[in-house]
Amino acid sequence: MPVIAPMPTARTARIPSPREGTEDAMTAGTTVDHLTETYRAHYRSLLGLAALLLDDTASCEDVVQEAFIRVHSARNRVRDPQKTLAYLRQTVVNLSRSALRRRILGLKLLSKPMPDMASAEEGAYDQLERDALIKAMRGLQRRQREVLVLRYFADMTEAQCAETLGISLGSVKAYGSRGIAALRVAMEASA
Repeated sequence: MPVIAPMPTARTARIPSPREGTEDAMTAGTTVDHLTETYRAHYRSLLGLAALLLDDTASCEDVVQEAFIRVHSARNRVRDPQKTLAYLRQTVVNLSRSALRRRILGLKLLSKPMPDMASAEEGAYDQLERDALIKAMRGLQRRQREVLVLRYFADMTEAQCAETLGISLGSVKAYGSRGIAALRVAMEASA
């Protein structure tokens, strides 16, 4: 009679529960220790990469620190610890691009500089001074006022003033000189 060998007992395959699958995935990612070692070994090279893309040291440091923060937050998605450095480099490049984009947009949106304008206080003083000048001008003789207005406000020459007023050139000079002296006295008295 032939001998029949017993059938080997089959092991039942164990199906992992959904909870166990996530624990395995968490342990499969980049560890904090590996990230710390990467920081120590490659921080300066990543800073140099950022310096090639950006222009100031503070922005470079900010970009590299932000890259490490983002990789730390997403370390479970980086399955292969050997790719951590590549992920960091790509994050530094992307963050540098974003920083430059924000700068360019900020420069475009900057309002045009305002022309040199007097402050409200200076404007008030100017208005007071103008009012005092008008009051002093009204206190001048009619001919003195006419000569000063034509000469200094209408920007006419002495000859043009003489022709407009129908008086001699010497009279224009005399009225102008006396008018300025009277204005000076009146303005000093109002101050």
